Amino acid sequence: MTLPVQDILIEGRFDGVEHRFPVRIYFEDTDLSGIVYHANYLRFMERARSDMLRLAGVDQRAAFEGGEGAYAVRQIALKYLAPAKLDDMLIVISRLTRLRAASVDIQQRVMRGGDCLVEADVEAAFVAPSGRPRRQPKPWMEAFAPLVWKG
Repeated sequence: MTLPVQDILIEGRFDGVEHRFPVRIYFEDTDLSGIVYHANYLRFMERARSDMLRLAGVDQRAAFEGGEGAYAVRQIALKYLAPAKLDDMLIVISRLTRLRAASVDIQQRVMRGGDCLVEADVEAAFVAPSGRPRRQPKPWMEAFAPLVWKG
């Protein structure tokens, strides 16, 4: 029996305005000491942001292929609090904290159970194919507006 690909992919979900994305730690994610290599947290958070956008109705691929543009991380501030290890099950929690015409701020936390391992504040700018900032597509702004965290 062959399962449709959408039935076997792991994806996140929204819990209110927070997006939750599961990540399991595999051997390839760890370094010589057996803990997750620091740069891999950036990959986990990028996957979570992409999944969050997709679930919010944002088609990044169509925008890029249509010549509208794409998001680029303008800045990111990370705080490492504790290490993850092989076979840990993590959740990346993402929430939109600020929405502007050409960018969005996203707060992310990588959690193991109730413990926060990494915190990040990300500013993603929408840029034209030329690399210059431009306004986000109106439907994206409309999709994001109800998801902005008011905490």
